[in-house]
Amino acid sequence: MSHTHDEALLAQVAALPALPGVYRYFDAQDQLLYVGKALNLKRRVSSYFQKDHGGTRIGHMVSKITRMETTVVRSEAEALLLENNLIKTLHPRFNILFRDDKSYPYLKLTGNGRVALPALVKTPEAQHYPRVAYYRGAVEKKHRYFGPFPSAWAVKESIQLIQKVFRLRTCEDTVFANRTRPCLLFQIKRCSGPCVNLISPEDYKADVHHAEQFLHGETQALMREMEARMMQHADKLEFELAAEVRNQLTALSRVLHQQSVDTAVDTDADILVAKVQGGRACVNLAMVRGGRHLGDRPYFPVHVQDAQDLLGLVESEEEGEGQGESEPKRPVEVQVLEAFLAQHYIGVPVPPLLILSAAVDKALIAALSAQSGVKISTVTNPREHRRVWLEMAEKNAELQLARLLAEEGSQQARTRALAEALDLAPDDLDQLHIECFDISHTAGENTQASCVVFRQHKMQSSDYRRYNIEGITPGDDYAAMRQVLMRRYGKLAEALRSGEGTAKLPDLVLIDGGKGQVSMAREVFTDLGLDLSRIVGVEKGEGRKVGLEELVFADGREKVYLGKDSAALMLVAQIRDEAHRFAITGMRAQRAKVRMGGSKIEEIPGIGPRKRAKLLQRFGGVRGVESASVEDLLGVEGISRELAESIYNALH
Repeated sequence: MSHTHDEALLAQVAALPALPGVYRYFDAQDQLLYVGKALNLKRRVSSYFQKDHGGTRIGHMVSKITRMETTVVRSEAEALLLENNLIKTLHPRFNILFRDDKSYPYLKLTGNGRVALPALVKTPEAQHYPRVAYYRGAVEKKHRYFGPFPSAWAVKESIQLIQKVFRLRTCEDTVFANRTRPCLLFQIKRCSGPCVNLISPEDYKADVHHAEQFLHGETQALMREMEARMMQHADKLEFELAAEVRNQLTALSRVLHQQSVDTAVDTDADILVAKVQGGRACVNLAMVRGGRHLGDRPYFPVHVQDAQDLLGLVESEEEGEGQGESEPKRPVEVQVLEAFLAQHYIGVPVPPLLILSAAVDKALIAALSAQSGVKISTVTNPREHRRVWLEMAEKNAELQLARLLAEEGSQQARTRALAEALDLAPDDLDQLHIECFDISHTAGENTQASCVVFRQHKMQSSDYRRYNIEGITPGDDYAAMRQVLMRRYGKLAEALRSGEGTAKLPDLVLIDGGKGQVSMAREVFTDLGLDLSRIVGVEKGEGRKVGLEELVFADGREKVYLGKDSAALMLVAQIRDEAHRFAITGMRAQRAKVRMGGSKIEEIPGIGPRKRAKLLQRFGGVRGVESASVEDLLGVEGISRELAESIYNALH
């Protein structure tokens, strides 16, 4: 054994039993370095101290160990659960660790459904009419909770569905108690109006029961029950009530079809995909509850490379000794997935089905089943709708990991990579100046060109410009590109020829397009006497897939494919996507203005695009805003009384 460690520590290692257990390493400051499990504590722990590991990261960790703690357990399952409980609570430095960023949201139905209903209702009371609401926090027995949901958006979408189909109230109890006439939600058939006695407590309770069935995924039983209820009303000649139930059935059928709800199997499942790239990892968790796909949520573990190296160390050491206990080498994606499963479901309900991107240790699933009391089954090669769920989760994991790498990557490194790839040689890399153009229109109408600017390693939004394109054949993107380039660089070319001022051409002019657009740009630059080498087109690759783009040059150079992992291509794609976003938002604003006939709202001081959009959304259009009172306008987020009065006065 290595002589760099304290004799007492080495004696402790030598005295370890050959039993299952969990071990913990600490440094001189008593900081926890690593938590591990083993079927044979003596063999596994000894493997760390067999030799000098040099200046590797593993050697760095092992050299820091000054103290060790071990816990003997009865089985591998117990060791696995204890290991990950300790990792979750103590955050060791060298373990794969998933940190909780926030709690999960739930959908809440107030009350427990056991409140006795009054025989005669004179004044409606909130306790007799449960409210549906978004909730995050500790659950209480006096209310009913459904979830967890992967995001706030998923909860709010479910609430909207319940309002649409079952018309349950969402108002606070204080609002409920003070209503004298039904609110707007009643008018648009999103609430049954219990606050003003427009539905009996019995009928409302039936709607609540149906909503619970829907949330539990009991859709077949729910639809049969609603059909029977409709027929009962019809037999009693209660045709209006029968029509109400019929409308609910129609709305429910439409929702189930739109949501692609599987009403036969898999009412509750989690889909888990692990992706690793560039030393970073992502686990994407998608949730299916009640047969409905509720969306997904990404998790990014830390210490992935350290933990992978440590596991590789003990595996190689044990293989070298010819020990039968050594585990087969597993891909890092499997290690990450297993770490997530073991840590995530501590204190979080686990569904009976897990659809996984890779097979995991059966002992782990058995331990999770024992811990949760739920018999868990796993699927790694699903078919039909399960396959669709897994493919969606895989795509989202790739997108989230790409986003993380893009955010973490040094923007300066990207700038340098692009400058080197295209042989750009600016005097100062910080001043590398790139402009990118994109064309946008609606079926040929309202054509706009956008120009975005990249400088000092970031997008310079204050320098962005939009150009309304006129006098061309509708849909002629080439003519639009010619016009915007002439307008953008015509005066600049004159200034350069005259030598006046400090006019300077961008180091790079990106064109969102292939040979055709680049040819048009070349014509413009030739006419203006400008340097053709500065023009580069971004041509979409095969199948228009992201990462397969090729760069097209105006000066005759061969096309270049930088590679989907290239930092230079990442920067090009970032600038190109920003130009496209800027063009699309401008085109939509122009289209809205044409349709609104140049709305007066836009001309009111203090009303920008966001507030205008909120006003139109709240009141359903310009006429709705015009008919709103000052008090109504005050209900819109961001509208002060002074601004509300200005809006009212401007429109009247």
